[in-house]
Amino acid sequence: MKRIILKRSFVLILIALNTACGVHIDEKKLLVKEIEIIKNTFAPDKRTALFNLEVLDGPSGFTLVGETNLPLAVDSLYNLLKEKGIKTTNDIKILPGAELEGMTNAVINISAANLRSNPKHSAELATQATLGTIVNVLKKEGDWYLIQTPDKYLAWVDPGGIQLMNAQEIENWIAADKIIYTDTYGHAFNSEEAKERTSDIVAGSLLKLLSSNDDFYKIEFPDGRQGYISKDESVAYNTWLLNLNFNADSLIATSKTLMGVPYLWGGTSTKGVDCSGYTKTIYYLNGMVIPRDASQQVHAGKPIDSIADFSKLQKGDLLFFGRKATETTSEKVVHVGMWIGDNQFIHSSEMVRISSVDKDAPNYDAFNVGRYLRTKRLLNEEDPLLQNLNITMPIKD
Repeated sequence: MKRIILKRSFVLILIALNTACGVHIDEKKLLVKEIEIIKNTFAPDKRTALFNLEVLDGPSGFTLVGETNLPLAVDSLYNLLKEKGIKTTNDIKILPGAELEGMTNAVINISAANLRSNPKHSAELATQATLGTIVNVLKKEGDWYLIQTPDKYLAWVDPGGIQLMNAQEIENWIAADKIIYTDTYGHAFNSEEAKERTSDIVAGSLLKLLSSNDDFYKIEFPDGRQGYISKDESVAYNTWLLNLNFNADSLIATSKTLMGVPYLWGGTSTKGVDCSGYTKTIYYLNGMVIPRDASQQVHAGKPIDSIADFSKLQKGDLLFFGRKATETTSEKVVHVGMWIGDNQFIHSSEMVRISSVDKDAPNYDAFNVGRYLRTKRLLNEEDPLLQNLNITMPIKD
C-alpha cells in the first residue's frame, strides 16, 4: 500500500513539474516575442540602431542581458512586460558606456576616417566620415570606438580617426567659427608659403577658423594642430550655408566635379565612393544629409516612377536598381544613381561615370536599365529622413 501511495505521489510530482516547466517555457517564448516586437518597432535597421538583447533563464527567474543605445525602447519593453505580467531582472547596458568617462562625443580628425563593421582593421569598410564631422561615441572595445554618424550609421573607428571630447569641448567646437573645404581634394600647410603639408583635405571638411588674410585661412584641427588653407579652395562655413542653392543645377555641377573618382566600397569621400556614398556626398556638398545606403535612400523622398517612364524624371532625382520582387523573393535595392537630364544618369560604377537609358546612345547602360526598380525625388522634399544643414533657410518650391 505504501508503495502504491509513493508511486502515485511521484507521478503527481512529475505532472506538476512538467506543467510548471511548460508554463515556464511558454512564458520565455512570450518574453522573446515581446523583445522582437520592441526591436522591430524601435530598431528595425541594425545599421542605425543598436538593440541586442537576450533572455537568460536562471534559478531566480528571467534576466535580460545585452546592450542598446535606445533607453526609450527599454522603457517600452518593461511597460509591455508589466502589462503581460512577466517578471524579469534587468541587466541591460545602456550606451554610451560608463567606461568612456563622459567622453561621449568626438570629431573626425583626419581627412576621411575609415569606419569598420567590426573593431579591427581587417573588417569590412562600412562607411567613411570626413574631417570635422561630429559623431556620438557609444562604447570602447580595445583601442576601437563604436560611433554613430550624423546620418545615424553605426560603425567602429580606430583612435587615430577621432578626437574625443567631453560635453563642454564639443559645445566649444560647435560654437567656433569654421571654414568648409570646397575643392575636390587638397592640403593644409604649416605656413602661408605652403612648403610643408599638415594634412590632406577632402571636399566637405570642416575646420576651426582662427584668422584670415587676403589669401589664406589660418585653421585648427580638432586635435589642436594648426595650418593654413587657401581661400581659393575653401569658404567660411556660415557664408557657405547662406549661399546654398537647393536646386538641381547645383547638384549636377557638384556631381561632375567627381567624374573619374574611383569606386570604393564604403567610400563617402572624394578619395573614393561607392554608389550610395556618391549620391550622399553630392547632396551633402549641397547642404543636405541623406541616408547612407541605397537601400535606405530608397525610403526617403517622394515616389516618381516605377515603370521606367523616364519622361517623368527631373534633374537631381535618384534612380534605384536591383532585384525586382517575385512571388518568392522580396525587392532588393543594390545600386543608385542621379538623373542629370538628356536621358542620362551619373553614378559610381568602377568609377564615377555618366550612363544613358537611351539604347541608341554610345553610353547606353543595358545592365542597369534591365534592373531598374524606381525613382525617388529627395530635392526640396519634406521628410524626417532628410536633413537640411541650413535650418534657417526654407526649402525652395
